Amino acid sequence: MLRRLCKKNTSLNEEDICILERIEKCIPYISNLVRADIFIDCLIKDSDIAIAVAQAKPSNHVSLYKTSTVGELVYRQNEPAVLRTLELGIGTVDLKAITQENIVVKQNTVPIKSNVDKIIGVLIMEQDITEDVSKNRNMEILSETTEQLTESLMNLKNHDLPSTIDFNLINDAIVIFDQYGNCIYLNRNAEILYKKLGYKDQILGMKFENLVLNKISFYEILKQGKSTLCETRVSSFSLQVKYAVTKSSSNVYGVVMLIKDVTDIREKEKQLILKAVAIREIHHRVKNNLQTIASILRLQSRRINNKEAKQAFSESIGRILSIASTHEVLSQNGIDDVDIKAILSKIRDNFLKNLYQEGKGIDIVLAGDSFSVNSDKATSIAIVINELLENSVKHAFAECSKGLIKITIKTGIMYSNISITDNGKGFDMNQVKVNSLGLNIVKSIIKDKLNGDINIESGKNGTKAVFSFEN
Repeated sequence: MLRRLCKKNTSLNEEDICILERIEKCIPYISNLVRADIFIDCLIKDSDIAIAVAQAKPSNHVSLYKTSTVGELVYRQNEPAVLRTLELGIGTVDLKAITQENIVVKQNTVPIKSNVDKIIGVLIMEQDITEDVSKNRNMEILSETTEQLTESLMNLKNHDLPSTIDFNLINDAIVIFDQYGNCIYLNRNAEILYKKLGYKDQILGMKFENLVLNKISFYEILKQGKSTLCETRVSSFSLQVKYAVTKSSSNVYGVVMLIKDVTDIREKEKQLILKAVAIREIHHRVKNNLQTIASILRLQSRRINNKEAKQAFSESIGRILSIASTHEVLSQNGIDDVDIKAILSKIRDNFLKNLYQEGKGIDIVLAGDSFSVNSDKATSIAIVINELLENSVKHAFAECSKGLIKITIKTGIMYSNISITDNGKGFDMNQVKVNSLGLNIVKSIIKDKLNGDINIESGKNGTKAVFSFEN
């Protein structure tokens, strides 16, 4: 039965199940020895619910159970000790629970570990508690802790804490332990937190070992003598736990445990990570689709004999690939902002690759500042750079196969600018075609999208185009 339940409901491997089977053979002897019901529970995969996989009833004592609970589910709100041990690997002593048959019991739990120290199950001992014993114990606890709490708060006053402080006004959960590890005070938020974690017992008077939410011992904290901060995951809660030792120059008064619920913060961080992954995936797919369109256009252009049509196809492919370069960089970052230098580097590499294939020895140098812009602005700048590079390659070096194009980025307070300088033959500014598609695209984008201006100068030593854009 244990093997079948583990295979069906848990993520335990063959070696783990064999360990549990060996322990299962021993639990009848343990049950008779301690005169109590003994169980083995395991965590159901991908959940915070456990399942009972083995049970032993004492043959020399009355069992608390009329029927077998093997195969029954175990929930945190009924058996907090079980889930606590499975999640944290910490044993629990005398913690109240409610059985599947609605009986109030005390549970002692110890973790069952694999050969690689992984928690694979929990061994549970359950004993009945009578109402009279429970009442007497609670009265003893309250009597003891009244004196301890008074003494502790007086000691805290000696450490310059205001006597009028109300710990219930603090948003975090606060639990105070005396020097022996007994809980002598907890605020309202601590009570609420432990109820959410399924605790049925009176927390006041409980031992540190039953309340601690991570693997640390009380005496380890006292030995360190300083504040300790850690984060743990319990059920659906992400909790930040801080331990501080209260003491004077010579005496230790106890330990204060401060628990901060950071579940919402961690959930938002998780959502941001998922959003970043989604953004990367979207940009990656857009880039792939644009490259596919460019490939289709390239195939189509090979079937065309008209030189002007081929040139138009080539220019369109260049524009598409410049946009694809932006999405490629964005897919790597997963955020909306992108380094403009990284975008221009991609465009330069694409141009150099094409120039090499065409047998031209034109070099393109990228220099200047590096800063981030949003994706919309990056796409606009990429198209402008592509057009200006296309013009340089097409016109400045039409009659030669060698040359230099330099792209320089300069960042400013309100406006930044990028210049494209070549050492080609230059041209007469008065003879520029008014209806040039490429130049019209550049001017339109710079004005409407980038809120900037462009200035072009040309002479016998080459051409320089500088355009500005709003930061």
